[in-house]
Amino acid sequence: MGKRKARQQRQELISNLSKKQKKHLKDFGEEHPFYDRVTTKEEPTQICELSDNSEPSGSESDAESDSEQVSVYHKLLATLKAVPHSDIEEDDDDDDDDNSEEGNVEIPIETDTEKFQDEGETGDEDSNGDVPDQESDKVEAAQKSRQEEPGDAGISSDLKDEEFTDKKHESEFSLETNFIEEESADQKESCSSAEAAKDPFKHHMDEELNKKDVDKILARSKSTSQIKWPVLGQVVFSCTLEKFGMIKPDKVVSVKHLHLHRPLEITWPKVNSVFLSKQPKSEDQPFTPLQKELFCIMNSYKDLFYPERTALRNGEEIRHVYCLHAMNHILKANAQVLSNNAKRRDQKQDVEDDGFRDQGLTRPKVLIVVPFRESALRVVQVFIGLLESAGKKKIDVSNKKRFKGEFGSNPEEKPPNLKRPEDYEAVFAGNIDDHFRIGVAVLQKSMRLYAPFYSSDVIIASPLGLRTVVGAEGEKKRDHDFLSSIEMLIIDEADIYLMQNWEHVLHLLAHINLLPLESHGVDFSRVRMFSLNNWSKHYRQTLLFGALQDPQINSIFNKHCLNYQGQVAVRNVPLVGSVSHVVVQLPHVFRKLEAENSVSVIDARFYFFIDKVLPEYRDAVMSHTLIYVPSYFDYVRLRNYFKKEDLSCMHICEYTSKSGISKARHFFLKGEKQFLIFTERFHFYKRYTIKGIRNLIFYELPTYPHFYSEVCNMMKLADGGEEATLTCTALYSKYDAQKLAAVVGVERAAQMVQSSKQVHLFVTGETE
Repeated sequence: MGKRKARQQRQELISNLSKKQKKHLKDFGEEHPFYDRVTTKEEPTQICELSDNSEPSGSESDAESDSEQVSVYHKLLATLKAVPHSDIEEDDDDDDDDNSEEGNVEIPIETDTEKFQDEGETGDEDSNGDVPDQESDKVEAAQKSRQEEPGDAGISSDLKDEEFTDKKHESEFSLETNFIEEESADQKESCSSAEAAKDPFKHHMDEELNKKDVDKILARSKSTSQIKWPVLGQVVFSCTLEKFGMIKPDKVVSVKHLHLHRPLEITWPKVNSVFLSKQPKSEDQPFTPLQKELFCIMNSYKDLFYPERTALRNGEEIRHVYCLHAMNHILKANAQVLSNNAKRRDQKQDVEDDGFRDQGLTRPKVLIVVPFRESALRVVQVFIGLLESAGKKKIDVSNKKRFKGEFGSNPEEKPPNLKRPEDYEAVFAGNIDDHFRIGVAVLQKSMRLYAPFYSSDVIIASPLGLRTVVGAEGEKKRDHDFLSSIEMLIIDEADIYLMQNWEHVLHLLAHINLLPLESHGVDFSRVRMFSLNNWSKHYRQTLLFGALQDPQINSIFNKHCLNYQGQVAVRNVPLVGSVSHVVVQLPHVFRKLEAENSVSVIDARFYFFIDKVLPEYRDAVMSHTLIYVPSYFDYVRLRNYFKKEDLSCMHICEYTSKSGISKARHFFLKGEKQFLIFTERFHFYKRYTIKGIRNLIFYELPTYPHFYSEVCNMMKLADGGEEATLTCTALYSKYDAQKLAAVVGVERAAQMVQSSKQVHLFVTGETE
């Protein structure tokens, strides 16, 4: 009876777990910590379960008392492994079951962004002592691991061994053993040699640089020119080699003159029809005006930086056009390899020909870096649409079911009644797990998801997902050879990586296009000479898309983009700043601080704040003061200083527990604490309304300009105070010129930076 009762209890525990929890329980022998409930009664609950299981065993309970929780997990794990047809194994074989279309997400160990059930939350956080809602909880978890770099690589050691890769379709998608189809061969013959010579892909890959050209590129002696395009605005061209200079936008674009691979000529208008339907009717225009100008630059194989990509306005429009360019590049490269395979097969074995150099040192050609699984899902969906011919049978996509399960999301899991800005909803739509990577192989009319990296044509990954594979010096398990021959790097939504961990992006760029440590079975007679010369980085095209101009994003574009074709950057200046969106009647005091360089400005800002700004707010009259801090390191420094000085202060950051957040907001609203230190990344992932703000200090100008107006508009009075008591102070230096221009406008920013005055005042809001 005791064994039967214990077995029943174990089955009940299993039945209460979700499929994600069962998967993690099977792999690691314990529940994922993401699902732990943050309450003080968690341990007594687990102890009570253990005592129930141990009561029938009598004297054995004393012997088992040392193992407590571990024994329960081991029993559950043993039960799961003992039942071959359990729900967990059904979940593992989910990709072969075409009848179940659930969006359950199977996420690795470091997945902090899984959605989970949070009892008693309705999503309305406007009451006193607001409790975080479910949507914000999943967003909070998405950024828990951003700045803890030492742990990122170590955590994924198990993930690297356990993650699924499709190996059974290896021969079907191998470039070495396949040959071009007859239809594609006819297409190749139909193309005139003159048209082939104009093909931007062939022109770019066949260009032969010499040592003098490479030295000139590395010397970075660039010539720049600027021109205004109809849609993009101010476009800056820079190049080191004179023959690859400025280009002009095409007035009329026809699909037949874009040098697209044949299937894309047919499928692209259909895939892009959702955006074309919103445009004025025009004959034979396959692009929107924005897409036309972007593709004109992309198809020239120049590097591109476009800092005006927003999730609400043009994010999907841009995603479609760079997916078209990437797929066009992949299909052309693979067609060239398959065609040469056929030529070599028909050639006499004794004849040695050096004219078949058509590959890199490894197969992956395109790397697409996106922040969330939802973004990767949309990229793959566009790829599939581009490969499916209109009116014909759908292409064969291996492991499509599994992919939908792991990268999709369940709309029913989203809690109702959320009150968040539209841009927040657009950025955090769908599955926002930020730890993933997937290889995709494309061969003629088929696509293979979850292909091993060295058998993939394109790799779609997050910075964290790549960081845990690339590793760091001294780690036993690390690999970056698959990045050695990347010919196209696409970094989308670059601004979000500033809110995650920018170091992962820098780590990636430091390991791309390096010579591989192993040969990986490559045929060196087929490898292009620039790859053998370690010049791949000069042939790599980098496409960088973000929502803002930021010095860190500008830095990687200037330092890590060494394309011999040159670089193109869109440089439009903001004429009207976000301060114009502040609706509260409020005086804005901008205080200028001096610093010798961009490094010393960190210390200069801190001492300027504690010596000149903080003394004005120490008086009890200046209560309800919110201090907005963009940098987490500045936040820690201020928090420690406030503790040392024993000031009345609460603090909230992205790592603060839910109870800590509620406590801080409550004390601040009631005036029991004078100061509240508040990080930008917390605002990015939560967007809570902080009530009771009377005095606002921007320790540094926000990264996102619209955050300035959002925080200022939180200053709604409680208890019927007068608006004249509200104050807002912002610190800036000459190194914050871009952020300042985004807040006050470029003309005012120029005057404020160059002025000898240290204080500037603006007043917003209607006056009676």
